[in-house]
Amino acid sequence: MKQSAHAVSLVAGRATSAGRVLPSFLIIGAQRCGTTSLYRSLSRHPLVMKPVLRKGVHYFDMAYGRGLPWYRAHFPLTSRAQALRFRWGHAPQAFESAPYYLFHPLAGARLAADLPGVKLIVLVRDPVERACSAHAHELARGFETEPAFERALALEPERLAGEAERLRTVPGYASHAHRHHAYLARGRYAEQLARLEPLVGRDRILVLDSGLLFRDPRAAYDRVLGFLGLPRLGGVEFERHNARPREAMPASVHRRLRDHFEPWDALLVPWLGAVPSWRR
Repeated sequence: MKQSAHAVSLVAGRATSAGRVLPSFLIIGAQRCGTTSLYRSLSRHPLVMKPVLRKGVHYFDMAYGRGLPWYRAHFPLTSRAQALRFRWGHAPQAFESAPYYLFHPLAGARLAADLPGVKLIVLVRDPVERACSAHAHELARGFETEPAFERALALEPERLAGEAERLRTVPGYASHAHRHHAYLARGRYAEQLARLEPLVGRDRILVLDSGLLFRDPRAAYDRVLGFLGLPRLGGVEFERHNARPREAMPASVHRRLRDHFEPWDALLVPWLGAVPSWRR
């Protein structure tokens, strides 16, 4: 029933796509860094319009061949945006959240071309903890078949070999391994930000430290509103979402991964304006 309702809604959306808004900002990652929590908090702001059907449309990574009218069909009508502007005296903003956008090798260029002026929010977390959390998450969802975290890390280079290049060169190609098994690669945040910066400009990218986000959500929320040019209206509710239980990581593995990420974490300092919270 849910799939049928989704299909009917999408057909109606496509029929009225010309009268729908496009997003002015996106939460693009990183995976397992608090994107769902931030998405839900922002969705409660009266001037923020979320997608009609689901949190992440995944157009710029998984469905780009469907075309911009298909993408636009997922967002609210311009008449709703006009009503909100009239009520609150400020222009509302539509958005979505898709953590694979940051890591997908083509998503940045696509969104820069189709959404000129779009602002991007990136959340970063201790990449060691992120990797372990991602493995538990993919295992629980059935996308990972290797239950041992260390073994999954050892398999990553082989699994990902050539996948980014295939995504760049093979039209319509989708990589299960690239999307679900990139435990270390996704934690090299600075590498992904460096690819994104020349496409949209640093001034349109906000990088938030998830450790500080969960420690002081009100300050982080206000920083996001300032970046988006939105007024504070009402209070802020912030909760953790999608947390999963997992086994403790052996100390030797933690040390090895911490050393692996040290140079990448150092490159985050200019983006964050401070040393990452997990390195303090």
